[in-house]
Amino acid sequence: MNRDEVLNVFDLTNRTAIITGGSRGIGLAIAQGFAAMGANVVIASRKPEACEAAVAAIAAEGGTALSVPTHMGDLQQIEQLVARTADHFGGIDIIVNNAANPLAQPIGAITSDAFAKSHETNLRGPVFLVQDALSHLRKSSHASIINIATAGVYTHGSYVSLYISAKAALIAMTRAMAGELAADGIRANAIAPGTVATDMFLHAPQPFQDAAVDTQLIKRPASPDEMVPAALFLASDASSFMTAQTIVIDGGMTTH
Repeated sequence: MNRDEVLNVFDLTNRTAIITGGSRGIGLAIAQGFAAMGANVVIASRKPEACEAAVAAIAAEGGTALSVPTHMGDLQQIEQLVARTADHFGGIDIIVNNAANPLAQPIGAITSDAFAKSHETNLRGPVFLVQDALSHLRKSSHASIINIATAGVYTHGSYVSLYISAKAALIAMTRAMAGELAADGIRANAIAPGTVATDMFLHAPQPFQDAAVDTQLIKRPASPDEMVPAALFLASDASSFMTAQTIVIDGGMTTH
């Protein structure tokens, strides 16, 4: 392949991507990266002001973006997200399930409400977003589902089992999506980040931050931008022969 051919397989021009949790952190970085490669991006997160700010930042760089405030724990809002996206851009090609709820309770003190709240956002929401968007994905010639999990699924997950268990199930659902939807030309893959300098990490107690970094071979948190190349690979034709896989980007965390 020559340079132009290599660049062309990463091109997302005229493709439409829904990115949940897209107003900050990994989601915003992916949205900006996709927009830079020509995609129409839909920013979906809970706070309208944050969504609008993300859209403005993308537009300032010449990208195309739409704000659709959405709580991933609300199935009706997820339906509306799909409908507004399809109405505005005419279809849907890419789903990035990035929104997450970091709620943590130790085993022995997990409440039924906390369990439901965690799994509604981290697992149920992503599954129903894909289901609601299926008719549009089936019409796309470049359909790709990208589920953002966590490298924590490959650890014991102590004290964050609500989050880890939902993300482990999301990886299982990713494989099932790949298996069931392959005949429709829809690919499904996941990314499992390690420690990334997002608000979720930076708002955690310092001892937790230190311990998270210490488990890695690369002794620093990743920048959200370091997740973008993998997401672009999975969204684009560069990964046209890849499905049902999880890319682990964890600074060597899971080699222990």
